[in-house]
Amino acid sequence: MKPLYIQKLIVFVPVVLFVIFLTWSWHRAGFSTAIECKHRDIDGTTADDLQKDSQISVHKKENELLILVWVWPFGETFPLNTCQSVYGISGCKLTADRSLYKMADALVIHHVDIMYNRSSLPQDPRPHHQRWVWFNLEPPLIIKNLHFLDNLFNMTMTFRQDSDVYRPYGRIEALKQPQSFTIPAKSKLVAWVVSKWYPGARRIAYYEELQKYIPIDVYGKKHMKLSWDDFYKTISQYKFYLAFENSIYKDYITEKLWSNAFDSWAVPVVLGTSRQNYERFLPGEAFIHVDDFPSAKDLADYLVQLDNDDEGYKKYFNWRSLYRVRRETGWDSSYCEACRALKQAPDYQVISSVKKWFLEGTK
Repeated sequence: MKPLYIQKLIVFVPVVLFVIFLTWSWHRAGFSTAIECKHRDIDGTTADDLQKDSQISVHKKENELLILVWVWPFGETFPLNTCQSVYGISGCKLTADRSLYKMADALVIHHVDIMYNRSSLPQDPRPHHQRWVWFNLEPPLIIKNLHFLDNLFNMTMTFRQDSDVYRPYGRIEALKQPQSFTIPAKSKLVAWVVSKWYPGARRIAYYEELQKYIPIDVYGKKHMKLSWDDFYKTISQYKFYLAFENSIYKDYITEKLWSNAFDSWAVPVVLGTSRQNYERFLPGEAFIHVDDFPSAKDLADYLVQLDNDDEGYKKYFNWRSLYRVRRETGWDSSYCEACRALKQAPDYQVISSVKKWFLEGTK
């Protein structure tokens, strides 16, 4: 017969080993579950593929946002490496590589290029960390199918000042000190450059009435030809330029004023949103508004009067001694600004109806 302590060891040791085995098994199973949960997306897709995770470091640095240009705006390509070097916006990396869709922190989607085809939007589920930016510089007259966007987008980037990312066609900046200016010599009276002729639009009707009382040189499709190379040299000969918008819409003040008129040093005669709306963005004496006159004939009489009044005409340029016009000319600036805004925006928000928000701006 074996001693008593030997018998106890024979019983005790297997029990201890069994307990150790169970503890090790439970710990291993729990650790694996924790790892799986940690790398599982909100939509249930497992993300424990370390190879995919490691790819992120290849495409962007730590604390850098990866912004996917989903479609080139109007098919126009632009440099993707200018955020820091040109605009001083750090921590942003732009890409047009759709294979990085799941890695991207945000998508910027230009509406005109997706508005006729819902399937041109991303078809894969959106990663839970990703935000979509709706980019649009056109008025309601132009854009279609806003219902495509319901509950998909998180931010807006438009010419409206109440957008998440405000992208006007132009703006004025105060000069550090007053400067003198010289008005180019003028030999002609009124010019208008128009590319799209919308029958029945207010600007067409107003032009047809105005031209009864004052000569207007019209350039563009179906009118006098004018190349871009000769544009500013030609228009700068005119005292007045008809900066008539194709839509009357909140904050919609386009290159017709900021570029065509101001860069040509012609006084803009504007037709569009209200004078009050214009004066939110530039001095009231920088333009002539058609609504200031009871009729097109009264406006024509006033322009003829200014044509014979050098001092009265010059007052429409006095603001230039205090301000300068600034225009962003590259698409890349908008995408870099979107990245800047994303860095400062709330972690998450959703726009239930872009259509409702955008159309409410009509007035």
